[in-house]
This record gives sequence, C-alpha cells and structure tokens, in this order.
Amino acid sequence: QVQLVESGGGLVQPGGSLRLSCAAPGITFRINFMEWHRQAPGKTRELVAAITSGGSTSYADSVKGRFTISRDNAKNTVYLQMNSLKPEDTAVYYCNVNVRTSIFASVDYWGQGTQVTVSS
Repeated sequence: QVQLVESGGGLVQPGGSLRLSCAAPGITFRINFMEWHRQAPGKTRELVAAITSGGSTSYADSVKGRFTISRDNAKNTVYLQMNSLKPEDTAVYYCNVNVRTSIFASVDYWGQGTQVTVSS
C-alpha cells in the first residue's frame, strides 16, 4: 500500500511564503508526473502545478510567477514553493503522483492533504 506523506502547510500572513513537501517512499515503479492540487471551501479541486519526469513544469494562471514546483527523483519527493501568498490561496493542498505500472497502465496516488491558510 503506497502512502504519500505531505507536510509544510500552516497559517501565514499575506505576502508570506510556505514550502510544501510530498514524499512517496513506497513507490518502486517509475513515477511519471507529479502534481499539486488544491480545494478551497465550497469550490471544486483545481490543478495548481505539475512537473513531468523530465522536469517540465506547468502552472495555473493564478499562481504563475509566485509558485514553483520541483522534484527530487532520488527521494521520490515533490515540492511546492509558494511565495507572495494571497488570501485566495487558502485551501487544502493535495499532491498527486502518477506511477507507471505497465506499458499501458498507470495509477494515481493522492496525499492526505495539508491546510494552507493565508490571513492577517
């Protein structure tokens, strides 16, 4: 059973920074892409940032220039550096790791979520 371990959430003032981590210690197959999603109260879950196995990244327009996604393949860990945080960034943040299990199949694993609250 694969379990992702998220950490780094918390309460921060507007303009502040946080760094989220998501480790996948039990995965032995190849990891394809890794993502961060978030879900604010009363809203649907949205994709925030993604990074491929080759290191290509993509971001939601709302976080471009403020958030940076990175990964450490040796540690099976993905990070999300969040700068210039705004109250509208408040949400539960989830990591997703897509693992290739065969030539034609892959599986998504999700973290348990970590709360990020931006408030003065």
